[in-house]
Amino acid sequence: MATVVEPAKCRVALLAGGTSGEREISLASGKGAGEALREAGFIVQELDPAKKDHLKTLIEEPFDVAFLCLHGKGGEDGVLQGFLETIGLPYTGPGVWSSATAMNKAQSKLFYQREGIPTAPYQYIKKGEGYSVQELALAMGGTCVVKPATEGSALGIYIVEGEEAIADAIERVFEIDELVVVEKYIQGTELTVAVLGNRDPFALPVIEIVPKADFYDFESKYAPGGSQHICPAPLDEEKTKQVMDAAVGAHKALRFHSRREWHPVDSGDQYHSWHDGDLASSRCGPRGRHQFP
Repeated sequence: MATVVEPAKCRVALLAGGTSGEREISLASGKGAGEALREAGFIVQELDPAKKDHLKTLIEEPFDVAFLCLHGKGGEDGVLQGFLETIGLPYTGPGVWSSATAMNKAQSKLFYQREGIPTAPYQYIKKGEGYSVQELALAMGGTCVVKPATEGSALGIYIVEGEEAIADAIERVFEIDELVVVEKYIQGTELTVAVLGNRDPFALPVIEIVPKADFYDFESKYAPGGSQHICPAPLDEEKTKQVMDAAVGAHKALRFHSRREWHPVDSGDQYHSWHDGDLASSRCGPRGRHQFP
């Protein structure tokens, strides 16, 4: 049963910052979320988990809920969720297991496959283990997406072709992650779908993303004018339903509660899941140009 919250009596610990490579984006998200929460009447205190005294405040002060505006490692991967579970403070977003699984692209794809949700063919490589570039190129069809398994915001993503370029991209990704995902490149229209709900989740309208760069990279996500978001996406009714059903299926596959964001690619006759974000609701800052016809 949902709990009715009276904003004026609700103390919110707004967590932003952290230690990941997405720290600055997290702080921007926190600023936007803080303004919105205060406008709604909540009592808000900003805290940065990267600071030990702020963690102490989180433990000692009588907060009612933690609102998570963290991005990347240490914030979206179940680490902070486990800390909040330990101190008994309710928080926004999915729990420990779902957060950890969604943040690991190699793991989340296993659950998609088990549930019959289309996802691009892939292989993963652990740092320190041997691999064959020739076999990877052959299995992926020459052009690959090479990316860190546990980073977000498109950090460290390379779209490459040929054995030499694939090998170079893998070694670059190993500089920021212990696990690399090598995925078949599927060219198509990029779409994004947010899902709300616990026992009976539902999809919000489908959004088409049109990046100014070759793909939806870090700059396209966060730089002013870096991308155009078209809502609703210009799809017919049948395709819209297919995308929304797949998004809800992905949500259920990872046992999500609250909100998540799912990015499929429309390659013509099928939709392929390529990314998950578990705390997508924290992204309150400007993200390029938005078009709502």
